[in-house]
Amino acid sequence: MSDFFTMQAGETAAPVPDGPVLCQATAGMRRIHRVFLWSYDEAPGLVRSAADGDTERSGYVGEVLGNFDKLLHVHHEGEDLYMYPQLGERAPACALHIAQMLAQHEQVEQALDDLAPIRERWRESADAELGEQLAARYEDLSAMLKVHLRREVTEVTAAVEKVLTEEEFEQLSSHGVDAFEKKVVLAYLGMILATNPPDEQRAFIMDIPLPIRMAYRLVGKRLYRKQYATLFPGRAIPQTI
Repeated sequence: MSDFFTMQAGETAAPVPDGPVLCQATAGMRRIHRVFLWSYDEAPGLVRSAADGDTERSGYVGEVLGNFDKLLHVHHEGEDLYMYPQLGERAPACALHIAQMLAQHEQVEQALDDLAPIRERWRESADAELGEQLAARYEDLSAMLKVHLRREVTEVTAAVEKVLTEEEFEQLSSHGVDAFEKKVVLAYLGMILATNPPDEQRAFIMDIPLPIRMAYRLVGKRLYRKQYATLFPGRAIPQTI
């Protein structure tokens, strides 16, 4: 099976500055990008899983998808604040790639802004017509992310590793965590783990501060499994460490 994060014909990576690797941006981005690729691939089907008028189902699915939308927004916001300005300042030859990535961020943000009111109206009403509109919006967003999230890893993160320190990358990674309830963070931690292979799960969990790691093992794993089972009744729950 080929790796999703593979450069396509006609694409070129940003120039990589000389010097040592200062942070593990490529590995870190691959891990978080996998959960976005998975969640937005599933989003249209989740919306369509709510029958017309089933507000209990639309309310639950809408809440989960709303949190994913917020997580995606926060992720890109962190890159806009703590990654791309620093890359542009310290590696000016990357300017073209930075401009392309920021333009893609704007497209994603516009898509999120456009679908948000539809999501909230559907969440409250479970109206079938609104649901189909929302599912189609998520299909478009998923296609957009399959390009952006791949290209960010294949074209940009190798250069980022040469200019961002481990402390700076940690600041980027932790940006916006306080904007979510702790139970949301812990449940979505399980989703991140579930969408990564076992060796990547182990590396990811070891990068998490010990108190959060313990909270996940005590509470979060159960929250993740309950959330997954509610979203996908009858489907086997992916195992996490």
